[in-house]
Amino acid sequence: MDCLFCKIAAGEIPSTKVYEDDICLAFNDIEPQAPVHILIIPKVHIASAAEINEQNSAAVAHIFEVAAKIAAEKGFADGFRIVSNCGDSAGQSVKHLHFHLMSGREFGWPAG
Repeated sequence: MDCLFCKIAAGEIPSTKVYEDDICLAFNDIEPQAPVHILIIPKVHIASAAEINEQNSAAVAHIFEVAAKIAAEKGFADGFRIVSNCGDSAGQSVKHLHFHLMSGREFGWPAG
């Protein structure tokens, strides 16, 4: 499989890790859109939110638990955004489910 995030999860491509366990990996985004911009990915390959099902939804729930833990540990639990783009028209650039955990600035609602 030629998936960038699978390679990062396997340690084949370096990343700046923020958190890791058997289910997921969190690392700093290389093109941050906020002062804090962390990507959280499941270690199992799920192409997008459109592929979440009974067999893999526990990993997604765990990711949200990890996001809350990271926010608390890093001191931004009082305000953060979690985003997941699904499909080309929504701006998904890597076809591996990932969540953008962002904080450190005010966020508005997208106009488009």
